[in-house]
Amino acid sequence: MALSDASDVTAQVGQGTPARKPTRIFKNLSSKIASLPMVFTALVIFVGGTVWTIVYSFTSSGLLPRLKWVGLDQYERLWSSRKWMVSIENLAVYGICSLILTLVIGFTLAALLDRKVRGEGMLRTIFLYPFALSFIVTGLVWQWILNPQLGLQNVVRGMGWESFAFDPMNNSKIVMFGLLIAGLWQGTGLIMCIMLAGLRGIDEDIWKAARVDGIGTVKTYIRVIIPMMRPVFVTSLVLIGSGIVKLYDLVVAQTSGGPGISSQVPAMYVMTSMFGGQNLGQGFAASTMMLVTVVIILVPWAILEFGGKKRG
Repeated sequence: MALSDASDVTAQVGQGTPARKPTRIFKNLSSKIASLPMVFTALVIFVGGTVWTIVYSFTSSGLLPRLKWVGLDQYERLWSSRKWMVSIENLAVYGICSLILTLVIGFTLAALLDRKVRGEGMLRTIFLYPFALSFIVTGLVWQWILNPQLGLQNVVRGMGWESFAFDPMNNSKIVMFGLLIAGLWQGTGLIMCIMLAGLRGIDEDIWKAARVDGIGTVKTYIRVIIPMMRPVFVTSLVLIGSGIVKLYDLVVAQTSGGPGISSQVPAMYVMTSMFGGQNLGQGFAASTMMLVTVVIILVPWAILEFGGKKRG
């Protein structure tokens, strides 16, 4: 009798005691193990490389890195360099024009395709195809198209317009606009697809309500659709901005920084300083300034993207 009572008590205790839950460390262990290579890459290569670059930007490293501190000398030399200032001015001109035109053209093309035009699939492929090419190929193609002896100017003059002149590659005042044409040709298709995906996510009832209220198509886009697509525009801005900051291979393939230094960009200045001038310290200083530019782009994006969600 006592044994049976003891067993009943033990059973009741066992039933009343909840099963021990696995600790948070071992929860989803397989997914955490699978993410270790990416975490290692981010911490060691990206973060470690960034810190290493910033540290050595305060040294007098030449052909090889060395810890001989010179304070802000590399940055003073950087901002007193005419080539660097020209690079910043060129990037500002290219960046502002590219940002505005890519958004406007990409959204316009997306809005037109969203009207269910005939041959939409073929048009999407045509517009997106340039993005599949490397910037090297794009630069070489547009170098030929803008060549006055072989390309657009020669074709138009052959059609009878002898006074036509369009030679941006050899004109230091408009050479960046020649690069801008090539950049828009390659990058607009991707933004168009992103915008089109955002437009396809808009409820059809919104368009029906706008038509019932007598609101025109343009006003509907400006007052209703575009505000609803704020996350799409923010993502597009980040993609365009990151592409602007790291602009390099298109310039090398199309103009090689010329004529003179009129089409220099910061990334090209970094490569020239580190490998051409064998001045790692100067290249690291320029790289750090480019990093600051990227941070300036990403921080507002993070605030816009995640700040509202936290407040909500």
